[in-house]
Amino acid sequence: MSFDPHADFFAFEQDFAGTLHCIPMRVRLKLDCCGIKLSLRQWSQFPPHTRRDLLHRPCETAPDQAAYHDLLVALIAAHCDEPPKALASNDDLLWRDTCSVPDCVLAQALRDDVQPPSLTVWQTLDPLQRFVLVKLARSRHENENFVPALQEFDLI
Repeated sequence: MSFDPHADFFAFEQDFAGTLHCIPMRVRLKLDCCGIKLSLRQWSQFPPHTRRDLLHRPCETAPDQAAYHDLLVALIAAHCDEPPKALASNDDLLWRDTCSVPDCVLAQALRDDVQPPSLTVWQTLDPLQRFVLVKLARSRHENENFVPALQEFDLI
């Protein structure tokens, strides 16, 4: 198993994201980058073709992120019964820092009794991989996918 930077889903999320009933990690990264907090309930109110579009729509540059943000606000207004919410200022952007392996990743590796990525390895990871490891390490209900993600990224 290895990381495919062009795949829609990670192997560890195929069971729950492959159908787009849950928010895939690739979309969760885009949500963080554009500053929108989207609930699973809101996501499920979008038509399937809209969810697929959000998965494939670019969100890497500042203009892409602004367009993604504006689209999300419009989609939430059109399909959901609750207003859009901005992400609270948080330290979930730890994945952007390549100067140190985040404490949450180190702590989750310790809890799972696996070797955490070294700083050298952390620095070579794709931003999406770093995002995934931080999210899975900080999640209260998804950290069971932390070790499968490490395995998928060929880190253990």
